[in-house]
Amino acid sequence: MSDEHEKQAAEPGTEVKVKVRTAEGDRPEDRPQDEVSVTRHRVTVGDRELAYTVTAGTMVLAEEKHAKEGESEGVKPRARVFFVAYALDGEHDPRTRPVTFSFNGGPGSSSVWLHLGLLGPRRVVMGDAGALTGPPYDLTDNEFTLLTHSDLVFIDPVSTGYSRVEEGEKPGDFHGFQKDIESVGDFIRLWTSRAGRWLSPKFLIGESYGTTRAAGLSGYLQERHGLFLNGIMLISSILDFSTVDFTPGHDLPYIVHLPTAAATAWCHGKLGSERSLADVLREAEAFADGDYARALHLGPRLSEEEQRAVAERYAALTGLDVAFVLRNNLRVTLARFCKELLREEGRTVGRLDSRFTGLDRDSGGEANEYDPSMSAILGPYTAAMNHYVRAELGFESDLPYEILTMRVRPWSYKEFENKHVRVSDTLRRAMHQNEHLKVLVASGYFDFATPYHATRHTLDHLSLDPSLRGNVREVFYEAGHMMYVHRPSLERQYADLTAFVEWGAARG
Repeated sequence: MSDEHEKQAAEPGTEVKVKVRTAEGDRPEDRPQDEVSVTRHRVTVGDRELAYTVTAGTMVLAEEKHAKEGESEGVKPRARVFFVAYALDGEHDPRTRPVTFSFNGGPGSSSVWLHLGLLGPRRVVMGDAGALTGPPYDLTDNEFTLLTHSDLVFIDPVSTGYSRVEEGEKPGDFHGFQKDIESVGDFIRLWTSRAGRWLSPKFLIGESYGTTRAAGLSGYLQERHGLFLNGIMLISSILDFSTVDFTPGHDLPYIVHLPTAAATAWCHGKLGSERSLADVLREAEAFADGDYARALHLGPRLSEEEQRAVAERYAALTGLDVAFVLRNNLRVTLARFCKELLREEGRTVGRLDSRFTGLDRDSGGEANEYDPSMSAILGPYTAAMNHYVRAELGFESDLPYEILTMRVRPWSYKEFENKHVRVSDTLRRAMHQNEHLKVLVASGYFDFATPYHATRHTLDHLSLDPSLRGNVREVFYEAGHMMYVHRPSLERQYADLTAFVEWGAARG
């Protein structure tokens, strides 16, 4: 059996470092141990003070060994998964107190963005587009933490954060669509068992590729472990990769990106000051789904007069020059748009959040050198996490905390060989099998990485039974991929998430 070590009580603000459990193996002295630090803290949310306990550390993830002749049964430690778990102190009925499992995407991203940007009781201070703070950076209490309504578990997939394979294992074995879902799903099952939370309302929240993972998990957790969820929160969603694939001959991305291009042009003053963002988006959506989609479908069958009329309307909505649109055959790629919109000002716009702008060496190039919105968040979140995990959570490691690593590349999609990655049907199947499963879909109007109209296209083609369509809620924000860096959006998102958790956790 596994060894247990008693946890000592700790006063708020103090820490207790413990090795809480060992993975089963052939010999006790050879078993890798979980290593965690337990600390207690307080945070004020409105007029309410929350006391909470944080467990930060690594859990050994093992797989069953199927014995061959002459071998013994057992389990084989494969990896150590780093996690940070928050539990509200006091007497709480685990049958009614929800728990939310959180992760980001990449692939190759740690869980830091949702952790220190949106959900956790501490958040990064970085400013916003046009008013960024410089280094050194800081943390502050998060008065919008979801801890008010749910316990939280942040998971770093293998090779991200401090998560690593065990000695003798191959990291690449975990760097792929299916194995990633299996390892994260197995961690969720193990944590749920050890924490005694099988009867708690359970939620997933993922961002970007984390929504791909969440949709995959909705099926894996149900079908492999019998773990049925109450709700899934999809932040900046990508469930069908065909919506963002600009392969020649594939026109869908041009259609679903157009409303975000119009929003970006509006944001940077290219559409005048008379129209509201809502009016611009309404017009752009109608054009994208109507005359523009028809024009792309007709291709060379479109007359010159019709082509020019479409180009003029496209230019009027996106702030681009008509001649530029025509030279691009009505199909302006994302990279070209980000470079072209503010070319005269010597600026580029961001992919993750097009409100952010950057400077390139060559203003005459085809594409921007870097994503200014990624650069804006990378420094603050990296500094904050490296400080937080040691100074406040008491977990120490000399490994680099992999915020967003390329070490997971190449990422395997062998399950989708010769076709686009698509997990929307897995989500549909999970919702059909579990008719109580609720889904929240959150999108930013200025997000080019996972455009909101692309997400809407995916939902429109979900083939969900009409009786279950009410289980899906959509919310939108005047920000980008990490919409919570925009303070008004952060406040609204807290209200949306807490209302969703209350809805999903309600019994009956």
